Amino acid sequence: MVARCLHLAARNGTGADDELIASGFVEETFYFEAMSRLLGLPFVQSIDAKLISDSPHLDTQLIEPSTVRLVLAASEPLTIIAPRADQCERLLMMLAERPHMRPRFAIASPTAIRKAVWQAGAKRRTEEAVRLLFEGRTDYSARFVLTGAQGLLIGAFASGLFSALLMAPGRTLLCLHALVSFLYFFSLGLRGLAVLWRVTARRPKPLPDEDGHLPVYTVMVALYRETGVAGQLIASLKRLNWPKSRLDVKIVCEEGDDETIEAIRNAGPGPEVEIVVVPKVGPQTKPKALDYALAGARGTYTAIFDAEDQPHPDQLREAYYHFQSAKPDVACLQAPLIITNADRGWLPSLFAMEYGAFFRAILPLLSMMRMPMPLGGTSNHFKTDILKRCGAWDPYNVTEDADLGMRLYRLGYRAEVIKRHTLEDAPTRIGVWRKQRTRWFKGWMQTWLVLMRKPMTLLGDFGPKAFVVFHLMIGGMLISALAHPLIFVFFLTPLLPYIGVPPPESPIIHNALLALDSISIVGNYGLFLALGSLSLIKHEKRLVGRRWMAFPLYWMLISYAAWRAVIELWLKPHFWNKTPHEATRVMRSAVNQPADATPASDFSNSSK
Repeated sequence: MVARCLHLAARNGTGADDELIASGFVEETFYFEAMSRLLGLPFVQSIDAKLISDSPHLDTQLIEPSTVRLVLAASEPLTIIAPRADQCERLLMMLAERPHMRPRFAIASPTAIRKAVWQAGAKRRTEEAVRLLFEGRTDYSARFVLTGAQGLLIGAFASGLFSALLMAPGRTLLCLHALVSFLYFFSLGLRGLAVLWRVTARRPKPLPDEDGHLPVYTVMVALYRETGVAGQLIASLKRLNWPKSRLDVKIVCEEGDDETIEAIRNAGPGPEVEIVVVPKVGPQTKPKALDYALAGARGTYTAIFDAEDQPHPDQLREAYYHFQSAKPDVACLQAPLIITNADRGWLPSLFAMEYGAFFRAILPLLSMMRMPMPLGGTSNHFKTDILKRCGAWDPYNVTEDADLGMRLYRLGYRAEVIKRHTLEDAPTRIGVWRKQRTRWFKGWMQTWLVLMRKPMTLLGDFGPKAFVVFHLMIGGMLISALAHPLIFVFFLTPLLPYIGVPPPESPIIHNALLALDSISIVGNYGLFLALGSLSLIKHEKRLVGRRWMAFPLYWMLISYAAWRAVIELWLKPHFWNKTPHEATRVMRSAVNQPADATPASDFSNSSK
């Protein structure tokens, strides 16, 4: 084992002690207890955080825990150290030359130091997570739903519309019909391009056989009331093909969620896993939890997963090599999400088609066009330094992923896509799906309102092409969802006279709008089915079967969730509607073997 650890240390650019501990061959506590005996210094099992003076500089000990000083009332300060093996000889010489300094030092494990530092700086770190973006970049924060100018414009528009309906209802409805129809029609553009592009999609590139010295990679997973998937999560993280000594896994839990914390501990996490407990201060949202934990991210790169995720084992390696070959302005990579339970009913079947279209057609198209990308909430891979520099996640935005994707682009960075997937299960109950989708729509509305506070500034930041794509992507998504029932009403109303005796003539504008509405409805449904079909592989299509025929009902549910989001944005804009998860029926062939998530192959026979 020692020889193997020496070999791994040479390959990974680490120390033999790092590999011994990461492999689980030696427990960290026992290792540093033995080191304390070697150095003749006392060993401290746990550190009282109240004896540590907090300061921003203290957070360096979350990244590389080596030294922390305790302020004692009755004696001189005590310095707790976690020395590396190559430092022992120098320490022994120093203590031999200055024996009077022995009472000033003690040994503790890096884990004990990190735990104490998390506790000592918890209040400051939480306040920073809540306030940093709002105070540093107020225009980018969703803490306020509307600015004064936006509220004035919306109020003026609503008042004007109401007055127009009272004075000239016929003409007003006709103008409203024309406006909604044109907006709905133009929202088809991006999907149409995605259908054309999807036909030429390529398979993923093979990964190098030799890695060399890999950097530390941070993986963060935010959990809340997730006891049911704790075991599955730890098993999925253990399958990641990355040296354990270079892996920094942070399971981010909420204070008071003792059941989830205990479930994670009982699942047997390795030495690379650290549980970070987020204090109950400010909005209790996933982005706030991630912002809090980001202070301790040790990796050059940071990946975000959800509790129920089963990422492809090689996903981190693909992301790393993609970053190495990409241009410097590429700050984020998005992996595709694949729904594994499409055979559990019409709702997850349509969800699977929707995810296929979004993650394997629309996002790759945006990446190819070098356009702003609304990220998915999981399987994002970031350059850690850029993520911190851009303000990380907005704790007040309930779809923090889309908001961050737009902000990265606005600040001069881009997102691209990778191929190796993450497996997820879709909600099977309408109530659970509705709450999740309502939160998504609410967050997209927040994102649109935040970006449109200063439209001309946004146009300058984005450029004309990206500005249009942003409105087609976020605005088009919102309009198509909210207007869907109205388009049906507008479409059916002109047809009512034809049930009886047809009128002698029909105004040209009504016929034109009827034609436009027909194209919009047929186009939206057709493009949805085309994108879903082109994006799913054979195995997924077998799971979906004929359930795709329920898509008109699915779209009506989407519209219902969008209108609920409008109401919720007004009444409780920052409320986070938690989506419960259950353990996935694991698709072993998809998890354990490489998959390209393209229509060209099945999970079971795809290759790197």
